[in-house]
Amino acid sequence: MGGGRGSRVSAGDAARQREINEAAPQIPGLGPRIAALFSPYRWQLAVIIVLVLISAALGILPPLLTQRVFDDGLFPPDGAPNLELLSWLVAGMIAAFVLSSAIGIVQTLFTARVGNRVMGDLRVRLFAHLQSMELGFFTRTKTGVIQSRLQNDVGGVANVLTNTVANIIGNTVTVIAAAVAMLLLSWQLTLIAVVLMPILVIAQRRVGQVRARIAGRTQESLSEMTAITQEALSVSGVLLAKTYSRQRAETERYAAENRRQIELQVRQTMSGQVFFALVQVFLSAVPAIVYLVSGWIIARGQGEGFDPGITAGTIVAFTTVQSRLLFPLMALMRIALDLQTSKALFARIFEYLDLDPAITDAPDAREPSDAPGRAGRVEFDGVSFRYPDAGAQQRPTLDGVTFHVEPGEFVAFVGASGSGKTTIGSLIPRLYDASAGTVRYAGDDVRELRHEALVDRIGVVTQEPYLFHASVAANLRYAKPDASQQELEAAARLANIHDTIAGFADGYDTVVGERGYRLSGGEKQRIAIARVLLKNPRVLVLDEATSALDTVNERAVQRALDDARSGRTTIAIAHRLSTVVDADRIYVVGGGRILEQGTHHELLLRDGAYAELYAQQS
Repeated sequence: MGGGRGSRVSAGDAARQREINEAAPQIPGLGPRIAALFSPYRWQLAVIIVLVLISAALGILPPLLTQRVFDDGLFPPDGAPNLELLSWLVAGMIAAFVLSSAIGIVQTLFTARVGNRVMGDLRVRLFAHLQSMELGFFTRTKTGVIQSRLQNDVGGVANVLTNTVANIIGNTVTVIAAAVAMLLLSWQLTLIAVVLMPILVIAQRRVGQVRARIAGRTQESLSEMTAITQEALSVSGVLLAKTYSRQRAETERYAAENRRQIELQVRQTMSGQVFFALVQVFLSAVPAIVYLVSGWIIARGQGEGFDPGITAGTIVAFTTVQSRLLFPLMALMRIALDLQTSKALFARIFEYLDLDPAITDAPDAREPSDAPGRAGRVEFDGVSFRYPDAGAQQRPTLDGVTFHVEPGEFVAFVGASGSGKTTIGSLIPRLYDASAGTVRYAGDDVRELRHEALVDRIGVVTQEPYLFHASVAANLRYAKPDASQQELEAAARLANIHDTIAGFADGYDTVVGERGYRLSGGEKQRIAIARVLLKNPRVLVLDEATSALDTVNERAVQRALDDARSGRTTIAIAHRLSTVVDADRIYVVGGGRILEQGTHHELLLRDGAYAELYAQQS
């Protein structure tokens, strides 16, 4: 934890993140992939489309009726208002407004349901995919960055997913209908109204490109803020900051990124304001220009003795219909900008979805054998391993390791830090795959077995067990959700922790706090052991399970481990040799190789690497 917090984000990491955000909008096939998100909701989309079409048609009806109101109702050719016709026309206009509003409510309901379900599907799909990624992905990526993809990026496209489809269809239909109505009213005035549209479209595309780039940088900044929050406000982070008096520095680090976020948000807001101001001027000016041009056409017609076909009703209806064209057109431009901006967010999401997990089941993967004499056997045959992010010149973590553990045996791996012991434990449940050689379980290559079934047969207890901010019972049931209270207590007794839990005020309902901080190290470790025992694995991997404990807690945990080993294959990765002196076989690891093997007494008699380690600790 200290190293991660001290190093922060390197310049290379920051540059790489910026490179991802800049390249994100260029992901091929992004449009069809976004559209495919809606495929499970085809019939709901069909209903939305029908409602939108009806609503758009009803929206054009009142302006057309307005012409009849002026020319036939209020100012008919005979000069006297036609009150009966006027009543029917007004009733029709009101009915169109009422029906359109009612349809709008239903349309909004369907749109909200579809959009939020698509967003929920996308969030769950991304979460599930991240769950399938290999352990190495999470050691290379900040937790806060991952959280930002799930929360900020998916949340950032919420408006696009919930409103875009209906808005595009509705505004497009309205624009087409309005354009047709305008042509029917006056083709001359229609030319005046649409002459500047191409200029606005070109400007909109340019603004959209700028906003997309700013959106990418904004999400990068949000990711970094989330990462800082996750690091600095966790229990471990707060404890570290307080013990080193770094609260002010942590606040300044967050404030610096917050200032960057504010600047980016302001830039994103302002990036389209000039464009929309231009559009607003156009919307305001066109009706006035229509009045001027109408007067010019009417005057010319009167002077030359022809009827231009433009009446007061035509002008009023035309300007009304014109608003039905220009405002939806402006809305479409805004949607286009939102889509261009959201492409950066969608690209960040699909970037993670496109990552291929390094650990996957083979097409013909089979179940591990549970046959007596085979179940629980572990073998390494010439296994070498190099971490994916290791340099080509860096020596492998493991180099040609070969050993075997028979069912029910207790073997231990000892050696200096960095010798490769923990890597051996990680390869058994296939948290990583060997770079060369073969890891076998029950005689089968682990890459040929169904991964979930393999993991079900292997239990791991680490040096720092992870407990959820939940009750003791909930933490135990993580291994077996349907476990009864009796099973919980039986596992806790085997782990020598039942009496301690029973002494808590709320017993098994006691909330342990974040990462179990309300418990001592020994209590957390024994609860972790009880959790593994509840799983009842064939193979138990103990990775430095007692190295961080004091002598009293170590003895309590060691007794629990001694009971846990009964009847199962046990592989202990140990730093303290006192915990493995009774192992059936001890392997001494150094430089990624096995240097020695034998029992405790055999290795002491050889007076080699093990004897030297033992002398240092004694």
